[in-house]
Amino acid sequence: MSRHEVTAYVALGANLGDAAQALRNALNALGKTPGICLVRASSLYRTAPVQSTGPDYVNAVAEVSTTLTAPALLDALQAIEQQAGRERPYRNAPRTLDLDLLLFGGASIDSLRLTVPHPRMEQRAFVLVPLAEIAPLLVPAGLLARVADQAIQKI
Repeated sequence: MSRHEVTAYVALGANLGDAAQALRNALNALGKTPGICLVRASSLYRTAPVQSTGPDYVNAVAEVSTTLTAPALLDALQAIEQQAGRERPYRNAPRTLDLDLLLFGGASIDSLRLTVPHPRMEQRAFVLVPLAEIAPLLVPAGLLARVADQAIQKI
């Protein structure tokens, strides 16, 4: 018996090495992962680090259709991060690749490993602007107004 498909949204970010290429590689890897179909991806955006240091980030959001459970999708995202050389020396460290599960269908998940919807997504232009590009109905105008002071530039 196969699981039904769920629409999920994944935030992508990187600020070490060729960050734009890292995001393109991650999108390619997402589409090749069993149980995940890449539906669409936003444009790439350049943003200053938030609660972090280092070079500017390149960010995007992807919509995927998946038959994986949320924890299995998280495992797949972390495997893609590892393939990209992701290290976690400290919280919000500069990174070669960061993949965050933002939304998983209409699920609300609060476990030690995973919180969905992502707990800080509504505070971050680097998530809301690309999400609004590909799924405008998921981002009320009031949310965009609240992050309008955060610099973000489509590249």
